[in-house]
Amino acid sequence: MITKVNPSGSISLTNEYFSGLVAQAAKNCYGIAAMGQNTPSGTLRAALRHGSLPQQGVAVEEENGALKISLHIAVGYGLNIASITQSITHRVRDEVEHATGLKVARVDVYVDDIAAD
Repeated sequence: MITKVNPSGSISLTNEYFSGLVAQAAKNCYGIAAMGQNTPSGTLRAALRHGSLPQQGVAVEEENGALKISLHIAVGYGLNIASITQSITHRVRDEVEHATGLKVARVDVYVDDIAAD
């Protein structure tokens, strides 16, 4: 759970909320064939570290007052991976910052697979 304190009080946002927000933003980007391609060991590590299973290959951590976002994807065969990951990075950062008012320090995109059409 990530808490934002403002003059009117505090707002607590769950990891599930962030995972859903990030997944929805990423899925709307061109070239995404699938999400959630975490390895079983990566899923177990994330569950132990955060206390819950990551949703759809998304992990969100708070680090020094800013968010660190990691997501695992599969891209379509023959597409420019650099362009796709750059698009995802910008879109996720913009949507999370706009929806929550929290600063996103970094977005790490891991391409785990290339899907044939």
